[in-house]
Amino acid sequence: MAETKITVLLADDHSLVRRGFRRMLEDDESIEVVGEASNGDEAIALTKQLKPAVVVMDCAMPGTSGLGATRKILTDNPKIAVLMLSMHSEDTLVRQALDTGARGYILKNAIDLDLAAAVRKVAAGETVLDPSVSKQASLSNREIAETLDLSVNTVAVHRANIMNALGVHKTAELVVYAITNGLVTLP
Repeated sequence: MAETKITVLLADDHSLVRRGFRRMLEDDESIEVVGEASNGDEAIALTKQLKPAVVVMDCAMPGTSGLGATRKILTDNPKIAVLMLSMHSEDTLVRQALDTGARGYILKNAIDLDLAAAVRKVAAGETVLDPSVSKQASLSNREIAETLDLSVNTVAVHRANIMNALGVHKTAELVVYAITNGLVTLP
């Protein structure tokens, strides 16, 4: 029996970018691109019509922005996973994207961009953050221990306690919480 494919809507105002992303995604047999939108309003309309599992959304589009479109799409259908694509890693943009309910934030210009893997992860309910974004916000236990002059063990216990208190299970979710709540600033 054939596996159900992850349906994806691409939203970007540059047709060349959409074509490139479509090719990247369709190389993966578990993904099917069901539509393309060139602005936020089209993305909202096509999401209603096509009901994709994932919307790959450009952050900055003319008219209704990717952020505005994401907010509207998730108000109408919170089950849809939105993966935000951007050229910018500023913490305010990352925070705004996560505030809208986007499940991921990746940089378009990342050399090692694996769009298909990111789509599969957000479709499975995971949070995906571009490594450069999460690296800036997530020091290792050893780095934190050295900075605060504590043992690595103490830091690990504190981190585990914080994650338990917040009900998060993965470091990526902790980073999302920190960014969303303005606890960290990204350079």
